[in-house]
Amino acid sequence: MAAKSWHSLPEYQALRALMESGTTSNAAIRLGLSQSAISRSIASLEARTGRILFERDGGRLRPTSEAAQMNRRLDPLFAALDRIDGPPEVAKETLRLIAPPTYAHRFLVHHVATFLRINPHFFVSLEVAPSEDVIRGILEGRFDLGVTGVELSRDGVRLTPYRKSSAVCAMASTHALAQRETVHPEDLDDQPLIALTHRHARRAQLEKVLHSCGVTPRVVAETSTAVTAVDLAKEGLGLAIINPFPVVQYRSDDVVFRPFASQIVYRSYFVTPDHSPVPSIARAFMRHLRLHTANDPFSLKA
Repeated sequence: MAAKSWHSLPEYQALRALMESGTTSNAAIRLGLSQSAISRSIASLEARTGRILFERDGGRLRPTSEAAQMNRRLDPLFAALDRIDGPPEVAKETLRLIAPPTYAHRFLVHHVATFLRINPHFFVSLEVAPSEDVIRGILEGRFDLGVTGVELSRDGVRLTPYRKSSAVCAMASTHALAQRETVHPEDLDDQPLIALTHRHARRAQLEKVLHSCGVTPRVVAETSTAVTAVDLAKEGLGLAIINPFPVVQYRSDDVVFRPFASQIVYRSYFVTPDHSPVPSIARAFMRHLRLHTANDPFSLKA
């Protein structure tokens, strides 16, 4: 039966000191040992692991690639030792937050920053993921709070309405309809339209509105996100009917948003576990969003 290989912290310390200081004499000074003690530790480590860690060259020890690799693998061990020996860390209460890209980049980043400035004792971990993963992450207990604009109800998950918005028409500022106070479905007849892909329920809802008005726009492109639709509209490709929140915070003189006269309404939700208490830090962040979100002209009473 093969002899058991025991890990030896003094051997690892000798290896690390020799790698960082370059010579056995400097390594010995660093560890408060003799040069022979350093040499014995290295020889013992090589014998125990069966690896050649240093090549002897004219009385000098030159590290091999295996020594460099072993030293890298020791990084977590010595980082842990530094934490043990160092001053005690003050644990920060953590909010595990998840949101789809549009909400994360166009809305949450600013409010996470203001929240942490007000509450420096808190810590936020923000995950950016598709809306389906927002629901799944909350359901599996990997996150405390989600923010989404998609109604994907699941058993075990609670959707709390946060705000709602009426639909808007996004277009280049040079578009003829940009002069209108409100865009009506009839205005879209034979107009180039940038549509959301068919996997979005809103695509079918818009088509129903247009069909009921006898309107047939020309779909020139489709995309999976409202942000991309606005970008294409800004380029003058066509019109886009979208949820203005949080895209209305788009800062550009080249794109405008006008109310779209329809019954299309979009809701935003907080996503929380249904069968377990919402952590206090998540409740605090929800209050922060409600208090510090400026109303835009397209918001409706939730």
